[in-house]
Amino acid sequence: MATMKSVRTAGVGKVEVVDAERPVPGPGDALVRVRACGICGTDVAFLHRGGMPAHAHLGGETVPVPLGHEPAGEVVEVGADVTGLAVGDRVVVNPQDAPSGIIGCGGRYGAMSEYLLIENAEVGRSVAVFPATVPFDVASLNEPMAVARHCVNRSEAKPHDKVVVFGAGPIGLGAVIWLKLRGVEHVVVVDVIPSRLEKALAVGADAVIDSSRQDVAARLTALHGQAANALGQPRPSTDIFIDAAGAPAVFDTVVRSAKWHARLVMVAVQKKGSEIDLGGMLRSELTLVASQGYPTEIFEVTPEIVEHHERFAKLISHRVPATEVERAFELALTPGAAEKVVVTFDAPDSRETPERLTTDTPRDMAS
Repeated sequence: MATMKSVRTAGVGKVEVVDAERPVPGPGDALVRVRACGICGTDVAFLHRGGMPAHAHLGGETVPVPLGHEPAGEVVEVGADVTGLAVGDRVVVNPQDAPSGIIGCGGRYGAMSEYLLIENAEVGRSVAVFPATVPFDVASLNEPMAVARHCVNRSEAKPHDKVVVFGAGPIGLGAVIWLKLRGVEHVVVVDVIPSRLEKALAVGADAVIDSSRQDVAARLTALHGQAANALGQPRPSTDIFIDAAGAPAVFDTVVRSAKWHARLVMVAVQKKGSEIDLGGMLRSELTLVASQGYPTEIFEVTPEIVEHHERFAKLISHRVPATEVERAFELALTPGAAEKVVVTFDAPDSRETPERLTTDTPRDMAS
């Protein structure tokens, strides 16, 4: 039996590299050699819980979760019935299309592995092919950028709109890029970490606000002009608020700042519940729009990531080789330590030296 290395949860805050059976593709499947896989906030959530409940509706003990749902890799084997794919094709993956369960989110397979089985492989549904001009690490941003794109689509932002994005993590910064590519006039980013605010400007934000030191409503008024709510009370003339932070303070700030008929798009997973000021929403006729996943966007974004890949590359703060995967997850688990961490896997015959966090010579993951 051929084996491969795969990463899964190993208790609260821990991961382990295990020997797993290397999948064998059937007639309708394809096998992908993973070359890069991003770490997502969902992965971190699994680690905080130590895995996934064995019976989600009953609670109880948790079971290990094969991690990773943001892969990019190259096809190494295709089944006899697969069309449109060939060995050597570079692909990104739709993790939600797997019939055995969402890849890396409780399904049978995780993409933080040397190989990933694409069940019922179909170009445009389960995979999309991208050119060699795009590095694997940048291509691995396809899935989170689809999340960000759906958020922007849900916002219905127009070029003349003035928008503020709360949270300069990968989804928030991805939303900034999509907003600017959409031609939106003015985009502001709010965060409390200076390096993230600098990154926001680098990817195209028109202005930034450090909410730990600045009054958000006052700064937005200075940047966007003054309007009013339904009662005539002064408010910033901001049209759209995007919550990519998931903190109760964001919702409170938006309600206090929203003008008449403003929109709030919630894309972040809310980490803690908050009391909703319904009266404040009423006074602004604030529209709350939820944004979940990527119903159509998973491969709609791929051509634009290819076209603008140098811009999207700026979102990656750390590229960590698979030989140091524990360090990669430590970074992801430490608040403020990293923005976007991508784990990279060398091809078996690669002579390239991957970018590392240290100059130490790592052990061979396959040993």
